[in-house]
Amino acid sequence: MSSTISDTELSIYLEDATNLLRKMISVPSFSSEESLCAAILSAYLKSKGVTVERIKNNIIARLNCSEQQAPVLMLNSHIDTVRPTSGYTFDPFNPPYDQNRILGLGSNDAGASVVSMIQAFLWFKERGKLGFNLLLIISAEEENSGADGISLALNEVGRIDAAIVGEPTQMKAAVAERGLLVIDGIAKGVSGHAARGEGINSIYLALEDILKIKEHKFNEISPLMGEVKMTVTQIDAGSQHNVIPDLCRFVIDIRPTDMYDNIEILNELKQFVTCDLKARNLSNRSSATPVGHPLIKTLEVCSIESYVSPTTSDWMRLSVPAIKMGPGDSSRSHRADEYVTIDELSGGIKGYINFIEKLNFKI
Repeated sequence: MSSTISDTELSIYLEDATNLLRKMISVPSFSSEESLCAAILSAYLKSKGVTVERIKNNIIARLNCSEQQAPVLMLNSHIDTVRPTSGYTFDPFNPPYDQNRILGLGSNDAGASVVSMIQAFLWFKERGKLGFNLLLIISAEEENSGADGISLALNEVGRIDAAIVGEPTQMKAAVAERGLLVIDGIAKGVSGHAARGEGINSIYLALEDILKIKEHKFNEISPLMGEVKMTVTQIDAGSQHNVIPDLCRFVIDIRPTDMYDNIEILNELKQFVTCDLKARNLSNRSSATPVGHPLIKTLEVCSIESYVSPTTSDWMRLSVPAIKMGPGDSSRSHRADEYVTIDELSGGIKGYINFIEKLNFKI
């Protein structure tokens, strides 16, 4: 991607991003426990002359690049991480130094996006004259969809017209992402002694419904996302070998498209199963940005590859058009020995600056 930032300038911003990311990694930042990491980022932004607002562990900063009534583009990524897996070959918070990579928990998902967005924000602070204003939200509790994450921050910021959500996408752009609907199913039988064939076996009842779920196809197929994907991923029943189980629990993982909302999917399933179904959360909806929106047009101008994401992010909390784009690779997320390369960080900073410069964003 071509950009007005020179190689010499980029090297300065990259060094700052690298150092900041290593500091972030050095402190645990699990969902709902991001306070130390939020403090590091707040202090860094303040040292650069940025006015920072802190809403619990969410960080908010604004940059007026145009008149007050101009559109607002939000840059958003998250600082929380999942807990490290047992497969790490090094301390995830004190990784070995590598001159070509930054190692450690949260380096790829989504620390690389966080520090790249911050450097792009600072670039426009120093030089920016845009036809719109910038809003930076570094959010908490993305990994667990917590109530004190971006939803809390959005209540405080007012107007937003479009967004870039930072996740590890190899700087390709997701123009849509599937939602997430997790449903708990309970089949209720009657307990009895296995040797005498007493009772009603809840496992068999559950299996009948699971087979129906496996074979079910939703009629509406999205031109962008394809079919709704639905998989039974967990099942649990029984207390001992000689007792007919009266309860069998199972879990359905559903990835909705833009053709259905989550309530419609739940209601459709209830029509053909006999077990009880309960959704854990109905708000994790699918997202898609309309063809012809300035975000989509700018992807074409910048020759950025676009795709539909199978995974969710804080995009599902937004009510405005967005794309999901950031340095790193989603295949490294939530895995042992996480890392991001220095070259990927460099591409993230330059890519964000280039995209924002070329965005012709008017309301």
